[in-house]
Amino acid sequence: MKINAQKIIYWIATAIMCFVFLFSARMYLANYDMVCGYFKAFGFPTWLIYPMAFAKIAAVVAIVSNLSKFLKELAYAGFLFNALLAFSAHMVAKDGGYLMALIALIAVIISWIMDKQIRKAVVKKC
Repeated sequence: MKINAQKIIYWIATAIMCFVFLFSARMYLANYDMVCGYFKAFGFPTWLIYPMAFAKIAAVVAIVSNLSKFLKELAYAGFLFNALLAFSAHMVAKDGGYLMALIALIAVIISWIMDKQIRKAVVKKC
């Protein structure tokens, strides 16, 4: 696959991933009571809501800015674990809210794979 096609796929997947997680962070901050209810229903501690919202925002910045490879990988790992946990929690609860988590999970995986392929292609050119 050419590097331009890889970059297009990367940016589409990254944009979807960032949108889902920023939307989630906004919901955590703006609709605390509703999110608190979900967290209680899933058995998660509610004190995690605000730290998770700020971590999601920081992770988006780390991925898009590409300033540190370590922080970018850490952000991808956090997004992967968050999406897996959200997907499994919604599946266990059988509330039908798993679709956004599934979209996020797929976008994280595609974005991460394309990022790796683009980096390899750039290194080979040098």
